[in-house]
Amino acid sequence: MPQYGYTAKRDVVQARLRRIEGQIRGLQRMIDEDRYCIDVLTQISAATSALRAVALELLEDHLNHCVTQAIERGGPEAAEKVREASAAIERLVRS
Repeated sequence: MPQYGYTAKRDVVQARLRRIEGQIRGLQRMIDEDRYCIDVLTQISAATSALRAVALELLEDHLNHCVTQAIERGGPEAAEKVREASAAIERLVRS
């Protein structure tokens, strides 16, 4: 099984994702309860920020682990890992 940058802290990442999942369920409840629009939007913003923070942490792990190892090995894999990281950054910036 391959080792990825986040592998060592998988439990921490999973815990953060579970908290975000709870936030999403809370949003569903807010809609079910006809809560005030601004309150719902505030919670959506919080969930979005939490997801973005996880994404940035995973990106940093990817750069520090996967991309760094590929560059150290050299060859076409290094260029491919850099292209992957660039594409991931582009997606994050657009979101």
